[in-house]
Amino acid sequence: MSNSIGRLFRVTSFGESHGPVVGVVVDGCPAGLSVDQGTIQRDLDRRRAVGQAGATPRREADAVRILSGMYEGCTTGAPVCMVIDNANVESSNYLPYPRTPRPGHADFTAKIRYGGFNDPRGGGRFSGRITAGFVMAGALARAALGRIGVEVHAHTVAIGEVEAPVCEPTRVRELNRRNALSCCDDRSAESMVQHISEAEARGDSVGGVVECVVLGLPPGVGEPVFSGLESEISHAVFSIPAVKGIEFGGGFALSRLHGSAANDPYEFCGDSVRSVKNDSGGILGGLSTGMPLVLRAAFKPTPSISLPQQTVDLEERTTAELIVRGRHDACIVPRGVVVVESMVACVLCDLCLRRGLIPGVMV
Repeated sequence: MSNSIGRLFRVTSFGESHGPVVGVVVDGCPAGLSVDQGTIQRDLDRRRAVGQAGATPRREADAVRILSGMYEGCTTGAPVCMVIDNANVESSNYLPYPRTPRPGHADFTAKIRYGGFNDPRGGGRFSGRITAGFVMAGALARAALGRIGVEVHAHTVAIGEVEAPVCEPTRVRELNRRNALSCCDDRSAESMVQHISEAEARGDSVGGVVECVVLGLPPGVGEPVFSGLESEISHAVFSIPAVKGIEFGGGFALSRLHGSAANDPYEFCGDSVRSVKNDSGGILGGLSTGMPLVLRAAFKPTPSISLPQQTVDLEERTTAELIVRGRHDACIVPRGVVVVESMVACVLCDLCLRRGLIPGVMV
């Protein structure tokens, strides 16, 4: 398995859904970075299911424990190891799935790749629960980025066919905590909740889209050609279970335009150069332009649904009908908002360290 990402700010994820803990090791975090444990916990609480429409009945405290790399509220320069406990587990529901794999899950692919030795309980290493480690690492990255004036904010822009109106990037920071869905528009959030509830009542699920904006990122961040900004962010965001698409700025819509409409004209703003509009999403040539970085990640519907589905019996070599048991989300998108923020923050922290914008020791 490949469980690490980043070069200077290196994040290593570990743990399984029903194992003792889920955690992360962050190596290369600058020394002297002041990080309040409560800040890490607040991000973890945003990822928890409590109070969100269609959320799993599984309830975990997700209380962060910092095992190394912090002393008197500051990072030491040593690897930072953080964990949360898995206490509320019910593993018996997952015993049949190595034989009758769930559609939309990694049961079959993991069994083939690892010879059946992978942990199948709760999805094991392939569960969305591992993203708690991403969030813990992201809290450190966000703190380091904050020292150079870089902010990362995400919000829910679509649930199924319900789409929220466009929100200006500079307003996301003030509007994205208004409701449990992290949607900047309250009326749209109400329609989204109804859409999730209707799917859940049918035994079904829905997906959606999370938009992430980055403010204050100076121009020139990125390492072209193979570690450009889009490449590194895409790598990290696609590591989030259930993400199946990503676009930057105008994204796929740009393919329908002429160059005269798609290009972003430049202008002076005081002594700075900026673009009149931002269809590039704040990235050109794999480098930041100084404009807000804007990306959207598409989450597929939760594959665990209570409706009957067709699968196969790998021992009998026949088709079979499967009804998924266990505790699952009818929509994971609201919980994915802080996860997208966290992965983007980790990438930007790594690239800013490589660019020399973040010092190795905070003073």
